[in-house]
Amino acid sequence: MNNYPNEQQEARRVVNNAAGLNAFLTRMYGWMSLAVLVSAATAFLVTGSVTGGMATYIATHQGIMWIGMILWFVMPFVVSMQALKRPTLAFTVLMLYAILSGFVFATIAWAYTGASIAAAFVSASAIFITMTTIGLVTHKNLDRIGAQASAALIALIIAMIINMFLRSSAIAFVFSIIAVLIFTVLTAYDTQKMKQMYNQYSGSGQISMNGLAVFGALQLYLDFVNLFLQLLSIFGNSSDR
Repeated sequence: MNNYPNEQQEARRVVNNAAGLNAFLTRMYGWMSLAVLVSAATAFLVTGSVTGGMATYIATHQGIMWIGMILWFVMPFVVSMQALKRPTLAFTVLMLYAILSGFVFATIAWAYTGASIAAAFVSASAIFITMTTIGLVTHKNLDRIGAQASAALIALIIAMIINMFLRSSAIAFVFSIIAVLIFTVLTAYDTQKMKQMYNQYSGSGQISMNGLAVFGALQLYLDFVNLFLQLLSIFGNSSDR
């Protein structure tokens, strides 16, 4: 019996799936990169204002600061919940979140030198590129280590909140190192998870691939941003010692 037609169909299916996956990854990484650029541009544009009128305004209007911080924590959940249902809305919220993050970064960057910011960004980029590549190419299932990293992140957040009252710079420095390790693992895990979700749902029509790309862009954006912020804290504290 001649199986050549079946082999051709299987080869065509593999090629089509690879092309579809590449297009999906290009879209996801493109939107994630756009969010990073929007945040960086926003931070750059408002940095001059932070050292002048904006710093004074924020100091005298604590309510606005708290509203901004609450939105900063809530908006990712909005994107996650709406991404697979309303991709356009989720993408819009993602871009608004990137803008808001830019304002937050500007106020944080005010406390650090340009050298510390550059070192943190380059280091975060190197770690992110390495780990997201590992997440794409590894054949090892990262679900277990990803779950452990997620649990460790929850515990770390609780510990960080407690340290806000203790105000120990040494403990904060150690927490930053731990956070870098956690988000390093999560970058590989989230990348593999998005690849698995694409392979599971592509062609099924159950969910929007654009929505899945927005969801993935958010996850990877959060991984990169948190890597950057924690490395910035490490480099900044190191330069102060």
